[in-house]
Amino acid sequence: MKSIKSSIFINAPVDKVFEYSKPENLPEIWPSLVEVSNIKELPGGGYSWDWKYKMAGMRFNGSSEHVEFVENKRTVAKSTGIDSTITWSYEPVEGGTQMTAETEYNIPGSLLGKVAEGFITKMNENESNTILANLKARLEA
Repeated sequence: MKSIKSSIFINAPVDKVFEYSKPENLPEIWPSLVEVSNIKELPGGGYSWDWKYKMAGMRFNGSSEHVEFVENKRTVAKSTGIDSTITWSYEPVEGGTQMTAETEYNIPGSLLGKVAEGFITKMNENESNTILANLKARLEA
């Protein structure tokens, strides 16, 4: 399993950052996320949703569900289609929010190959940083 950790300061209050991080907004900030659909609120808080994703020129379909959802603090989403767990943490800091994204994932077998694995890992690290930078740009505009 691979892991990525990215963090960024967003000059916006935690509640605004948390609210914008809902599944319906993800395609606006996540470059390789093609579509989000079938969004449902879960009884204990959080959401489940289906998605379409493009990685290294290949398309994947899958679903995600929040397995942990603590408003304005933390979400943990588990995904199938691309086996992954994504944790987003929100910490109030000096009038803004320190946002951290931690991802654990398996590279789909169809993309494997020792040469390609390093490329895909680096591509996913860049994507994680871009998601947070896009979120910052949207909320600070």
